[in-house]
This record gives sequence, C-alpha cells and structure tokens, in this order.
Amino acid sequence: MDGQTGRILCVHETFGAVHDFELFKRSGVRLSKDILLVADKGYLGLHALHAFSVMPLKKPRNGELTAQQKQFSRSVSGYRMRIEHVNRRIKCFKMFQYRYRNKQRKHLLRISLVCGLYNYELGF
Repeated sequence: MDGQTGRILCVHETFGAVHDFELFKRSGVRLSKDILLVADKGYLGLHALHAFSVMPLKKPRNGELTAQQKQFSRSVSGYRMRIEHVNRRIKCFKMFQYRYRNKQRKHLLRISLVCGLYNYELGF
C-alpha cells in the first residue's frame, strides 16, 4: 500500500494461518531499493530483505527507550496508522468478516476486486 495516497498496490494470499511477515517472504515480492517500507514490530528481520525499511523500536530487556527513541517510534506508528485504516476499510466488506464459504480458487480474485473497488473510490 502507498502510505501517502492510501492506494493498494499488491495483494497476496496463502492457505491456513500464516504470519504477515512469513507471507511477505513467501510472496516473492521484491521492492525497488529506493522505496521506503514501513512495518510494525512483527517484521523483525525485515532489514535483511529490504535495507530501506523502518519499524518502531522495541524496548530493550530490563531497560527503557530514550525520549528520542520514543518519539521516533511514535512517528513510525502514526504513519502505520494510515495503513491500518485502509485495512479497516477493506474489512468492512462482509466477505472478510465471516468464513469464506465459496470456491477457494476464486478467493484471491474476489479480494483483488474489493481492493480495486477501494482504489476506484480513491480515484485511481
């Protein structure tokens, strides 16, 4: 997703319960080196896959973050909030609120259509 415009750029799926970062690694999506990738704390190890990535800092064990580190984490989390708002708008569709009971092979197509409708609503 483009954090400035809110446009959804790519959709990928997998079978079963899989963590977001694992899905990202399996998807094979490779980003240009000049694209800033903003992620949450669940993506530890992302720097190995994409050098130009940013995520909030974790508090060290038996320690505290400095005021600058806390401010940095707040700014990254504020940027991530836009992404979470897009996720919420997509999940408002009934298809994502309940168990998907149709043909599995058409699931990605329907997700892509919903994301296309969302992008169309934004004017893209």
